[in-house]
Amino acid sequence: MTNRDDYKIKDTKPQLGERWPHGGVRGGGGWITSDRLTSTYDLVEQTYYLYVRVVKAQNLPPNPVTGNCDPYVEVKLGNYKGKTQHFEKKISPEWNQVFAFAKEKMQSSSVEVYVRDREMVAKDDYLGKVVFDLNEVPTRVPPDSPLAPQWYRLENTKVRGEVMLAVWMGTQADEAFPEAWHSDASSVTGEGVFSVRSKVYVSPKLWYIRVNVIEAQDVEWEDKSQPSQVLVKAQLGNQMLKTKICATGGNSPFWNEDLVFVAAEPFEEQLVMVVENKTKANKDEAVGRLSLPLGKLEKRLDHRPVHSQWYNLEKFGFGALEGDKRKINKFSTRIHLRVCLEGGYHVLDESTMYISDQRPTARELWKQPIGILELGVLSAQGLAQNGNAYCVAKYGHKWVRTRTILQSSSPKWNEQYIWEVYDPCTVVTLAVFDNCHLGGNDKPSGARDSRIGKIRIRLSTLETDKIYTHSYPLLTLHPTGLKKMGELQLAFRFTCLSLAHLLYLYTQPLLPKMHYIHPFTISQLDSLRFQAMTIVASRLGRAEPPLRKEVVEHMLDVDSHMWSMRRSKANFFRIVSLFSGLIALSKWLGQVCEWKNPITTVLVHLLLCILICYPELILPTTFLYMFLIGLWNFRARPRHPPHMDPKLSWAEAVVQDELDEEFDTFPTSKAEAVVRMRYDRLRSVAGRVQTVVGDLATQCERLIGLLSWRDPRATAIFVVLCLVAAVALYITPCKIVVMLAGFYWLRHPRFRSKMPSAPSNFFRRLPARADCML
Repeated sequence: MTNRDDYKIKDTKPQLGERWPHGGVRGGGGWITSDRLTSTYDLVEQTYYLYVRVVKAQNLPPNPVTGNCDPYVEVKLGNYKGKTQHFEKKISPEWNQVFAFAKEKMQSSSVEVYVRDREMVAKDDYLGKVVFDLNEVPTRVPPDSPLAPQWYRLENTKVRGEVMLAVWMGTQADEAFPEAWHSDASSVTGEGVFSVRSKVYVSPKLWYIRVNVIEAQDVEWEDKSQPSQVLVKAQLGNQMLKTKICATGGNSPFWNEDLVFVAAEPFEEQLVMVVENKTKANKDEAVGRLSLPLGKLEKRLDHRPVHSQWYNLEKFGFGALEGDKRKINKFSTRIHLRVCLEGGYHVLDESTMYISDQRPTARELWKQPIGILELGVLSAQGLAQNGNAYCVAKYGHKWVRTRTILQSSSPKWNEQYIWEVYDPCTVVTLAVFDNCHLGGNDKPSGARDSRIGKIRIRLSTLETDKIYTHSYPLLTLHPTGLKKMGELQLAFRFTCLSLAHLLYLYTQPLLPKMHYIHPFTISQLDSLRFQAMTIVASRLGRAEPPLRKEVVEHMLDVDSHMWSMRRSKANFFRIVSLFSGLIALSKWLGQVCEWKNPITTVLVHLLLCILICYPELILPTTFLYMFLIGLWNFRARPRHPPHMDPKLSWAEAVVQDELDEEFDTFPTSKAEAVVRMRYDRLRSVAGRVQTVVGDLATQCERLIGLLSWRDPRATAIFVVLCLVAAVALYITPCKIVVMLAGFYWLRHPRFRSKMPSAPSNFFRRLPARADCML
């Protein structure tokens, strides 16, 4: 049985770089100890590396057998070897590659640089070497300029051969760090080297494209005996939308429908419009075609009207096939369109619940940033054996990917990244994956990087200018149940640039105003978000190294809209928990009315009398009470940012069949009997939900029915009672009425009846519209 404490956030105390008042950073120990160093890497543990830059070589001796030279360089430090690419038949090659060796894994006091010929098979298979003593290697710390490489004479060569090198010691803050070959991935060769490097990716700039299909003219179809059923198909890449069929327009159909697409810069596809006529044989006869380049479309930043335009369609059918140019030009079908690029919307590619950016597409509408988010990805512990782990973080348009640490259950990345923050009510998402694309032959071609765990951090839950250092559990739901895959150690800080601007944003809508002035429908938003996720995954998958589709989809919660019994239970109990405060208050009031504690009941009577005698104190007392509650709760305020809660998610109590259903494909791939059982279960659950919703609707309709005269006698009684109450309230002071009502409500149990009260009985007898339902 897993300990519940394993699912909680843990405080950590890593040896981070510390900022000095003058802006410097104190190193974490090791080779670099100067207090004058400056670095932005103060949220990670300072990790030290030996860097070797191999630039080029010249005057290398050719092979005496072949007369050619296929040179490459091998950098050796203890048991670690790094190799450059080899060149064929080149005696003056240029590599310009950097090798990084972690200090903590060094097993030698010298580094050796060999220049080798790939075709040589003799005992001494190298053309020459250069040896450096680590004690003599200089130290470089940014923002110092890069160390200038030098020519070194190769030892043990019969002719004069030289290699240009630069060797220095530094930290992960060095500019060469991201592109370097790392000793902790020394077993990766070939193209797999690119997939282990740390990289920063930028999401493509997404636009909504609105196509208002107004009307068409001179529509001709082949079979004149059949009535026209004309529609317009619009296609952009893999996206296809249709208008409704216009069956009454004849040769001049009218639609006035909006079709919305998602496109990414740079625009690679054209918008293709096809006018079609549906025939009785359920075939679509193409009448005309139009292609619009997206780069020439008008950009709209607000809700101002866009100018419409008539377009001539390219002919299909008899006119075009016969090549009658004169006839085509004279009787060309035309279509009336209003097309624009919507720059005032934020193109949603992630759920609004976990949104990390809500800026509109048009850069002219962006506001100034209100803060900075700094994130240090330190390490992970307890991962699967022989794992090849890397971490991905996403916030706004910027994605970051750490380097891959090979065959380690406790990888140490110590990489730091920074983002501009435009709104505090946003979420940064991190996930750890196992790299299955290292160039080896032991993995199938369709291998996917497996998920290890995901973390979300909402910036509004963070205190400004405070460094958080926590170890987060990496939880993943598998078909066999909930598993803890390890822990991820992070350090992060949210720095506010303008407190006034930050507080002002809490009064502003979450999304740009176009989402509220001209909103999309729910179905449109779901469809457009799916298309946006597909485009983002496709574009990031074309980078080098690619950020693969399974990674992007997991980070963007591509399956969040899928139904599952577990999520339904979790959401139901979330709603129930919201009423816990009201339930506790009602229980306390019930105890007061039942005189469980006579002293408390007498004090409530006294408070009631005071408020009745001084009604001007009611609102101030209410607000003062809420103020005191807020101060009292300050002591118990959350110390950690919220994290994945398996109990809240119902991940611990989920049964095996529900897990099997959640991980089923869509459409389902299960047997008919299993689908029948799950369908019946879904009907049962939906029936209970339907009953609750129906009861709520019934109570609201009864409330309206008090004055609707659906029950004439009940409405007459209520109207007469209202008249009597009005006259009584005019005669009797309001204070007396409220005091008597309060005393009646707080009466002793010996004066109470177990039967329902008359007002309750009257309300329950009122009719509702449920009588009209089939």
